[in-house]
Amino acid sequence: MTTRRNIQISLPATGEDEWQAAREPLMSGWLTQGPKVAAFEKAFAARHEVAHALATTSCTTALHLILAAMDIGPGDEVIVPAFTWVATANVVLYCGATPVFVDVDRHTYNLDPAQIAARVTPKTRAIIAVHLFGLCADIDAIRAAAPGVPIIEDAACAAGSAYKGRPAGSLGLAGAFSFHPRKSVTTGEGGMMTTADAALAERANILRNHGASVSEEVRHAGPKPYLLADFNLLGFNYRMTDLQGAVGIVQLAKLDRFIDERARWAAYYRAELAGVRWLRQPDTPAGSRHGWQSYVCYVDPALAPAARNDIMERLQTAGISTRPGTHAVHMLGLYRDRQGLRPDDYPGARDCDRHTMAIPLHNRMSAEDYAYVVDTIRAIG
Repeated sequence: MTTRRNIQISLPATGEDEWQAAREPLMSGWLTQGPKVAAFEKAFAARHEVAHALATTSCTTALHLILAAMDIGPGDEVIVPAFTWVATANVVLYCGATPVFVDVDRHTYNLDPAQIAARVTPKTRAIIAVHLFGLCADIDAIRAAAPGVPIIEDAACAAGSAYKGRPAGSLGLAGAFSFHPRKSVTTGEGGMMTTADAALAERANILRNHGASVSEEVRHAGPKPYLLADFNLLGFNYRMTDLQGAVGIVQLAKLDRFIDERARWAAYYRAELAGVRWLRQPDTPAGSRHGWQSYVCYVDPALAPAARNDIMERLQTAGISTRPGTHAVHMLGLYRDRQGLRPDDYPGARDCDRHTMAIPLHNRMSAEDYAYVVDTIRAIG
C-alpha cells in the first residue's frame, strides 16, 4: 500500500536543542521576561547590526510598539503596502491613525517606490516598508521618494535577510520581526523590535511593560524589590517569556544555516521549474540576501492551464500544501468598507492576491519532497 504524501507549506525546524534550552527557565522558576530574553535580545541585535533589540509577544505588537513609541495617533497617516498581512495595516488603526495604501510591484511583491510620492501628505508620519517573504524592500528608492519620512521595517519574514550588505532591521528608524512557526526561526509566537535610536528604544522598553518606570527584572534585582514601580505612561503587556527567549537563542544560532539551506532549494526550484511557462518564479535583485521565508510564485492567468485556485486544489489532492502569497488588504471587508475601497484601486495588489501561490520550502523537507513537488507541478501542464 502506498503512503499518501503530506508535504506541509511550512514546518518549524525544532528538536532536542530547543527542548533542552527550555528546561533551564522551567527549573529556575524564572519564566517571564528575564535573563534568557535579555541574552536573546543581545544576540539578535548583534546579528542584525543594531544597537537595541526588544523582544515582544509578536511582530504585530513590535510594530504597534514602534508606532506608539513614536507617538503616532489620531490625525496622523502611515503609508503601508496594499499587499501584505493584515496586521501591517491593523497596527496603524490601533494607534487611531489612518493607513494609506500604496500599490506593490508585481515582481518583488514589495512597495512600488514610484507610487509613494503621490500618497505623501503633511499628515504622513511614517512609511511601513514590508520585506515580504524574506526579500528586502528597495529602501533607498523608498527613502528618495519620501525624503525625511521615517521608514519602519515590517521584517516579519526577514530575519537574516539583507539589502546592499546591510541586515534587515537596520535599514530604517526601527524594524519588527516575527518568530511565528512559519518563519525561518521560531519561538512559537514572539517578535522583536530593532532600532539604533536610543530614545525610541527607551520609550518602547517602558511601553512594553505596562508603562512601568522600572522593569520587573531590574526591580527584583534591586535593593528594594518589594516596592512597586511608578507608572507615567499608558503601556502594554508585550513582554516575551524566558521560555521563548531560551528557544530563541538556540534558533538564532541556526539562522544562517537555515537560510543557506533554503537558498539552495530555492535555486533547485528555479532550475527545475524553469520550463513551466505559466509559473513565474520569485525575483532576487542583485545585492539582496533573500531570507526565503516562503517561495512565492505568480500563476500567469494568460498561460496557466487552470485558475490559480484550481491548481492549488490539484496540488492539495496530490498531498502538497500551498497558500496564496498573502492578502490584498484593501480588498478585505474591514478596509474595503471602512475606506470605501475597490479592488481596482490597487491593481498590483489585486493581481498578487488573485495569482500568487506559495509552494513548500522549509528546513524539514527532504530531497524526495522537493523532487515530488517539482514533478507534480510539471505534470499539471
